[in-house]
Amino acid sequence: MIRLTTQRQILLEELSKVSSHPTACELYEIVRKRLPRIGLGTVYRNLELMVHAGMIRKLELGGKQKRFDARTDLHYHVRCSFCGKMADLSLPVEKKITEHAAQKTSYKILGHNVEFIGECPACQQERRT
Repeated sequence: MIRLTTQRQILLEELSKVSSHPTACELYEIVRKRLPRIGLGTVYRNLELMVHAGMIRKLELGGKQKRFDARTDLHYHVRCSFCGKMADLSLPVEKKITEHAAQKTSYKILGHNVEFIGECPACQQERRT
């Protein structure tokens, strides 16, 4: 486990407040309001350390940029294919998928990620007008 410095504590607090799964740059802009002298490199380094320590999750799914999530439990996401917005999806996690994958391959399956892709309400509205 890593030491919870003031910077890491604030990063974790701010990440926990949002459900948008921000990129490092987006989180940097949020955190700068509380820590004006923090550098973007510091944010990147601390986020990576926090991911490796299991404090947060890094989402490297179909989107163009890595996003971060304060929720570390296994859960699914939905991503807008137009604007890139991500949200948590409240569906039960299908553990049988992991079992089926293990039966079909010689891999030791450690887990799985599922990302649903669609069009968010804001983009749907914008495309209607």
